[in-house]
Amino acid sequence: MVTYVAFLRGINVGGNNLLKMDALRAEFSTAGFQSVTTYIQSGNVIFQSEIPSKVAVEAKIEKMLSVRFKYKAKVLIRSRQDMGNIVAHFPKIFSDPKWKHNVILLSRAIDSKSILKKLEIKKDIEELSYYKGALFWSAKMDKITRSNMIKLSARPEYQEMTVRNVNTTRKMLELMREPGHFGSAPFDWAQGEQ
Repeated sequence: MVTYVAFLRGINVGGNNLLKMDALRAEFSTAGFQSVTTYIQSGNVIFQSEIPSKVAVEAKIEKMLSVRFKYKAKVLIRSRQDMGNIVAHFPKIFSDPKWKHNVILLSRAIDSKSILKKLEIKKDIEELSYYKGALFWSAKMDKITRSNMIKLSARPEYQEMTVRNVNTTRKMLELMREPGHFGSAPFDWAQGEQ
């Protein structure tokens, strides 16, 4: 069994694509995934599968969600090893509380270091770096409204990414590593992002 996390993009935002977490967990279970857990409402689903291919798992979940919930689903899949590597490569600035930090997960279609050339930042108030499958973005809290990355959603590449804050990203890895978690009853980590 492989432990995965599915990051669903574009759900429960601005009144669009509203999905209840209990319905989402039920759908994953019905599709044959095991030990299904959700975390907060932004579309983070941890589960286990016998399917060894992330591409196949991604395609299966996108089709399942599109049919069941009647929207064009876009999902980014990461294994426990992927998440461990991402967290291990967090830049040093991620520990600075005077900055806001986000992890921007990239689909296979745009997963390349060359993405950095397409996304201009204001170097005096922002930092952006790449690690396989992700971008690490930070901006000074007191200047965040002036950052270029705040306008990311207007760019065409945005349809191929999903954003999580640094704490949610760490929490996903923590839950994926939890020894007693899998095999227990499904549950929802309802506490908000911290």
